[in-house]
Formats: sequence, C-alpha cells, structure tokens
Amino acid sequence: MLTPRPGILDISPYVGGRSHLAGRDSAIKLSSNESALGPSPRAVEAFKAAAEKLHRYPDGGSSALVEAIGRAHGLDSARIVSGAGSDELLQLLTRGYAGPGDEVIFTAHGFLVYPIATRAVGATPVVAPERELTADVDAILARVTPRTRIVFLANPNNPTGTYVAEREVARLRAGLPASVLLVLDAAYAEFVDAPDYRAGVELVDAGDNVVMTRTFSKVYGLAALRLGWAYCPPAIADVLHRIRGPFNVATPAQLAGIEAVRDVAHLAKAREHNARWRERLSAGLRQRGLNVTPSVANFVLVHFPPDDPKRNAKAAEAFLHARGIIVRNVENYGLPHALRITIGLDHEMEAVMEAFAALMA
Repeated sequence: MLTPRPGILDISPYVGGRSHLAGRDSAIKLSSNESALGPSPRAVEAFKAAAEKLHRYPDGGSSALVEAIGRAHGLDSARIVSGAGSDELLQLLTRGYAGPGDEVIFTAHGFLVYPIATRAVGATPVVAPERELTADVDAILARVTPRTRIVFLANPNNPTGTYVAEREVARLRAGLPASVLLVLDAAYAEFVDAPDYRAGVELVDAGDNVVMTRTFSKVYGLAALRLGWAYCPPAIADVLHRIRGPFNVATPAQLAGIEAVRDVAHLAKAREHNARWRERLSAGLRQRGLNVTPSVANFVLVHFPPDDPKRNAKAAEAFLHARGIIVRNVENYGLPHALRITIGLDHEMEAVMEAFAALMA
C-alpha cells in the first residue's frame, strides 16, 4: 500500500476563519484578520490591468516588486524574496533548514503553520510555554538543544495580539547558537504603534541567522492574491531562491503589491482606522466585564467565563452568529474560552458593540 512519508499524517490541516453562516446570504466576517478598508484603489487598478497579460509567465524574481518593497522600507532589494503569502516563505525556510532528526521551536499559542511546516519536513515540533499569552524568551532558550535548527517567533502574535519588545527579541537572538535560524514572523507589524517594537530589520542586518517575513494579506488588503516577502541575509536569500517555485508569485499579485506599497496615504488611513477601533472595542468589551488581552494587531482576543453557560465562548459565538457576525473560535490554538475578533468597518464594529451589550446585559 502506498503511504506518505512518516509524520505527514500527524499534521492537523490548517482551517481558516469561517466565511459563511447557514441560512444567511451575507454576514459580518471578522474571523480572518483581513483588512477592514480593503486594498488600495491603485492596487485594484493594477490588478485589473494585469488581465491583458495573463498569457505571459510572471517575472520569476518579482524584480519590480522587490525593488518597490526595498524603496518603501529602505532595504537592499537583493536580500528580499517574494512568496505566495508569507506562509510559503515560512515553509520554504523550514524545507531549507530543517529535516528528520531536527527540532523546531515555537510558542504555545503561535501561528498554526509552524507545526505544519515542521512536521512536513520530518522535523520535531518543540513548544515553549508563554507567559501571560506572550512569548517568553527564557522559555524558548531553555528548550534549545543541539538538535534545534529553527525558532519561529510571531511578533506580534496571532491569535493573542501580544508582542515581544525589541530588547527581548535581541536577547533571544543573542542567546541562540549561530547554527539556529531565528524567523521573525512580522505579519502584523504595520499595525503596531508601541515605541519599543521593531519588526526585525536591524537583527537581520546584524548577522547571518535571522530572517524577517512580512505579508500583503493584512494591512494591504491583498489576502486573495497570496503575496508575502522575506528580508534575509544574502546566503539565506540564495537558499530560498534555489528551492522556491520558478514562478511562485503571479503577475497580478506582483503588480498590485507594487501599487499597494506606493500608496502610503491608504496605508496611513488603514492604520489610523485600526488603532481607533482596536482601542474603542477593547475598552467597550472591558466595560461589559470581559477580559481582553491587550493587542497591538488588527484584532482582539476576548476571554469568556467558562462556567457561565449563557456567556461562555461557545454561547457567545452562537449569539453572534444569530446576529450575523462571524468571529474566530480559537480552541485549536489552545484557547477554548476565548474568541478572536478582527477589526472591521465602522458599521461592523458598531454591530459588535451592540451585540455584546445585549449578550452581557
């Protein structure tokens, strides 16, 4: 009988946020951390214009895109690798630097792609506990062994919304052997306004074993196009180019991404909208007696009383569904008593506030 390689059937497939509710033609979808304001109009026009060239292969190196990213962030474009979402880049890094007999470390409530990518290459996942739903540098370092090859750090983290300050990330990097790759997954970096946060550029520039990954799926509103990028030391960029697909980023995605990073006004508008509603939603939910984990991302994690059958997480989710509101159940992240709520448009957030007022009355 044909069987897959050992470890593959141990993978729990990734399940994205729910999109539809039975019996409803439309719903308020706040389950996938998508951009509230959607993509830049300039990106939309670039995507439409690409329809005239669908018979041509994409630029295999995404040269115009990585140059645009480099200009926008002040980075050397030769060290930027584009991917079909940052998910692809996380998996390519795992393929390039881990395998059977190796260990990959990530935190207890980290992004679910980390264990998937780890098991897919036959490596062993190692889970480090968190402290107050935040990555704990000492706990990560305590789990480093001679078999450790990669440490994944989602910063900010999904689904908690917490972050690790620049000083602590630098301490993590300093405590790792040179043979261990530190991957800083900064998918939500654009939403952060904390003064002690850095996405990771400085650490990438300081050595040979740090990579920063970013995405266009969140603040730029291009989730449907699957577009991301990594900033790497030259040797790691070379490895990624050797193992990625020859045309891994489609032309429409490349062209839309170029205009997205150029439209700084739309980016600023999206950040302002998110910061305003993140604070307002968090404060409103706390006023209703709910515990909300402080978030720097475009979502909040809300905790419910497990012993209250009318107001526990399952009851709250069902109550919101009845009002046409979809949020994210995070039980598969080890948080059975919490729900994650993405920041949406003004009228969507007002509907959420009204729903929780009724639920907690």
